[in-house]
Amino acid sequence: MVIHLSEETIIEKNYSAFFKMIPGDLARVIVWLAASIVAIHLPFLNTTPVRFLLVLPLVLLIPGYCLITALFPKDGDLNLIERMALSLGLSLVIVPLIGLGLNFNPWGIWLDTIVISLVIFTLVLINIAYVRRIFHLYDARFRVPFIAIAGSIRKRIFPAESSRVDQLINVTLALVILVAIITTVYVITAPKAGERFTEFFILGENRTAAEYPGRIIAGQDYPMYIGVGNQENRDMAYTIETWIMRTEFDNVTNTSHIIAMEPNDHLSFTLTNNETTIIPYNLSLKKTGYDRVEFLLFNESVPGLDVTGSDRINASYRDLHLWVTVGEAEYEDLSI
Repeated sequence: MVIHLSEETIIEKNYSAFFKMIPGDLARVIVWLAASIVAIHLPFLNTTPVRFLLVLPLVLLIPGYCLITALFPKDGDLNLIERMALSLGLSLVIVPLIGLGLNFNPWGIWLDTIVISLVIFTLVLINIAYVRRIFHLYDARFRVPFIAIAGSIRKRIFPAESSRVDQLINVTLALVILVAIITTVYVITAPKAGERFTEFFILGENRTAAEYPGRIIAGQDYPMYIGVGNQENRDMAYTIETWIMRTEFDNVTNTSHIIAMEPNDHLSFTLTNNETTIIPYNLSLKKTGYDRVEFLLFNESVPGLDVTGSDRINASYRDLHLWVTVGEAEYEDLSI
């Protein structure tokens, strides 16, 4: 006797077989990772609250959850509430540790390295969790009861013994809560006039916040990086100037005074809103006797060269500096 199965039955069987092979929670984490990457990099999504909604669990929940599910693959090791609480706590530890590790590698800390590191970390733990689960009987494996949770929520909103009026009130309350959550997320993520700012930072030769040039030989190049991030809610024209200075410390006022100041380099460019650039820069000083390199960032208006000293620093939009010691070619041998 030949039994013909309907197309719906075949799809249902294939669906069940898929989630028996790949646990539903791990499959959903993979889908969430993919959606988060899309939201981070697509231009029409990475400036909307959708990015915040997708990336927040990626940072605060998913790394810890994958670690917990890899450590405890059996059902009954921990209940769902314990898993969620531990996932949140471990994520708050894992993500800063990943950032700390990135600070000491050649790629440094920036958006792509953080995303790649989180994705690799999560996928490795997903594979470990999957392998550990398949060594247990199917009924003994941990599974998130998505259907039971959805059914419980539905029964609370639409209890069997409630009237249509009660059900309508419950639905209205649920919608109000949902709108409140969405509104809160929008208020947090939407740009505000008072939050306009520009990021300005310098990195060492390995694109980390370390290994800045301190002892410099006149005429030699010292590679580093200058970063600018536009969060002004509009396109901005920037100018970066570097100045070399000779300073003198006043023991009475406990401050440094500028004795001499000469221009060293400058660069002009434009950034669109929400754009960040990291520019390779070779620091080279031609003269000895200077002890400070000043990096000045101007936004659209640059004063004339007659404005010098502290007045020019105060006129800049952002300023950074490095304390250095400049010597002749034989200086390196004398400093060993």
